[in-house]
Amino acid sequence: MNDGNLPESSSSSSSSSSSMTAELDAPLHAVGFEIKHLSPRRVTGRLKVTEKCCQPFKVLHGGVSALIAESLASMGAHIASGFKRVAGIQLSINHLRSAQLGDEVMAEAQPLTLGKTVHVWEVKLWRMNPSSGASDDKVLLSSSRVTLLANMPVPQTLREAGESLKKYAKL
Repeated sequence: MNDGNLPESSSSSSSSSSSMTAELDAPLHAVGFEIKHLSPRRVTGRLKVTEKCCQPFKVLHGGVSALIAESLASMGAHIASGFKRVAGIQLSINHLRSAQLGDEVMAEAQPLTLGKTVHVWEVKLWRMNPSSGASDDKVLLSSSRVTLLANMPVPQTLREAGESLKKYAKL
């Protein structure tokens, strides 16, 4: 089983990350998002802002930020619940700054509470400073809360849905 992390420096790891994202979440893959870490306590990834994910003013579309938030929180909740079915019931997002065409965006989802029937996850998106090599040189773009129903039974016809996550998750 993978340790949940993919190295960020090589082109082959970028290709691996891209193919992992394609397997796990087609809409995220379609906008160019790459999942980097998957575990019950943390899900991370990155996005290069391209035309695919911009609104007409050449900034990151707020709907793409919401897509990232709900997707990462749902994957994390699914893993945290022991691969039981989850369903998002509330998404609240505050857009604080914008990301321009060409910017690098990092995302991180972490659970605030993992109850028996309800999980609440916080998802933050940051714009990375390209002129700095420091990973902590970033500007907060958005902060989200995602509430999910958790630990629901998985229908027999959807049993394979969690298999890809099991393959990549750090447990």
